[in-house]
Amino acid sequence: MSGRGSRRLAWGLAASAVLLMSAGETVALASASGADSGDLFIWAIALVFSGVGALIASRHPGNAIGWLFLGSGVSAGVAAVTGSYADYWVEARDGPALLGKTAALYGDLSWIPWILVPSTFLVLLFPDGRLLSRRWRPVAWCAVAAIGGSFVAGVLHAGPMEDRPQLTNPYGVESPLVDALQGLSFLLIFIAIVGSVASLILRFRRARGEQRQQLKWLAFAGAVAGTCVIAFMVLYDIVGEGVANAAIMLGVLSLPLAAGMAILRYRLYEIDVVINRTLVYGALTATLAAAYLGCVLLLQLVLGGVTGDSSLAVAGSTLAVAALFRPARGRIQDVVDRRFYRRKYDAAHTLERFGAQLRDEVDLGALRAELRSVVIETMQPAHVSVWLRPPSARP
Repeated sequence: MSGRGSRRLAWGLAASAVLLMSAGETVALASASGADSGDLFIWAIALVFSGVGALIASRHPGNAIGWLFLGSGVSAGVAAVTGSYADYWVEARDGPALLGKTAALYGDLSWIPWILVPSTFLVLLFPDGRLLSRRWRPVAWCAVAAIGGSFVAGVLHAGPMEDRPQLTNPYGVESPLVDALQGLSFLLIFIAIVGSVASLILRFRRARGEQRQQLKWLAFAGAVAGTCVIAFMVLYDIVGEGVANAAIMLGVLSLPLAAGMAILRYRLYEIDVVINRTLVYGALTATLAAAYLGCVLLLQLVLGGVTGDSSLAVAGSTLAVAALFRPARGRIQDVVDRRFYRRKYDAAHTLERFGAQLRDEVDLGALRAELRSVVIETMQPAHVSVWLRPPSARP
């Protein structure tokens, strides 16, 4: 396919995802229930996956990741249409029963394209859309079999549907083979995910230059997504449904966004700064939160018997945390640089020592030798030479 044809197809698929989402909203307006909180998540999935996929596929049509993202975006649009129609049919019972139940069944299984596909093939093919080598083909086939098996097992699973328990699966089959297929699919998806992660780790160890920075973007996004999903699943009842769902959604969407930035090489080399700031401010937030809670509890114990007013403890704790911010940030930044960015940390300290020596050194020969050693130690160039202008050329 030509470059122009690839671009047209890519943006056509992205437009199809948006049209499907709009059609789903139109059908939802016809039902009494209207839109629910899950609509925002599906809209975000469709727009982000299809938009990033269109950008990648139009600029790098040979990269399979762009087309995978486009497929996930279109499947989200289909899920919006089928889910809205299923709700409409359940309420109005207007239309073929088989069509309404089929739409509801697809709504139960619509998570497969945008959860299982990115969690396996994105990791396995990133960043160039190709396997690391032919030896990794069994992992890819495990992913294909697991995704297909999960979908087939879901279609054949007998009994009430998960999202709409008032409906019974019209394609359900009472057979132990269905449970066996579901168990086998779970096993294969586990093998595929572990194999994909192992492939990514091995690719990172072999990578140099730009590809290494690309892999850092995906690893960072994966860490953010995993942290958000685990943390807010635990805190779901504490922070509330809206906050937890929004945080989980942002975590999941960080994967296609980071992958798109890496493949398109947009601000590629800023990933080290992003990781550094995330480590520093994440640790700083946890430290200040713990210090604040500790101060509040301590001051309430000390002042509770004297004043009986907790507002004084809160005010004192706030002032203490505010005073702790700058020294804590500097200390954490120093620890992060020394632990994770040792070369940069050593280079900064070497330059600091050289600056202090420069103020006191008067011997030009010794200064030149020291300058050469500092440049070699901090920048590690292949060759170093110092050129001094003759006195006659100086202004």
